[in-house]
Amino acid sequence: MGRMPDVDLDNLTPDQETFRDQLVASPRGELRGPFVPLMHHPVLGDLIQQVGAQLRFNGVLPGKLRELAIIVAGRHWTAQYEWHAHRRIAEQEGLDPSVCDAIAERRDPPFADDDERLVYDFAKEIFDNSGRVSDKTFNEALERFGPDAVVELTALPGFYSLISAVLNNFDVEIPDGNDKSPLPA
Repeated sequence: MGRMPDVDLDNLTPDQETFRDQLVASPRGELRGPFVPLMHHPVLGDLIQQVGAQLRFNGVLPGKLRELAIIVAGRHWTAQYEWHAHRRIAEQEGLDPSVCDAIAERRDPPFADDDERLVYDFAKEIFDNSGRVSDKTFNEALERFGPDAVVELTALPGFYSLISAVLNNFDVEIPDGNDKSPLPA
């Protein structure tokens, strides 16, 4: 980790131990990525990871749509680690690689799926319009997905902006220090 001292994993405080144990017991299975610098503030880190776990592992949106919203956030902030992790998950969840390529290149993707297009528009409008989605896009999402999904569609770009800021501000490196498809600046 570039900008912060490493946490001594052999001498954790009780709060750090609790945070680490929560991460290891979660579907994440290990301490990595943004959670490494968050070990410096384990109480806050644990609250952040709980919100992330809810959105990522227990949300109402299908995985492909959730991951689409996440990679839009990662692209917006040019968060290399976020992109590295979630592009792969997005494709595993069924998102077409050409959609990911277009987002990486800051082009509007060639959507064949109306739900994907709507999620992309929703997330993109959050970033393009100071957090506010147009009435047209909001109402379309509300009708198509329902209120609980619209709350998630609003929370995902916000949450992954926080995660992107942690990753970027603390220079969290991509695993193995290499990504075959890094984001251009």
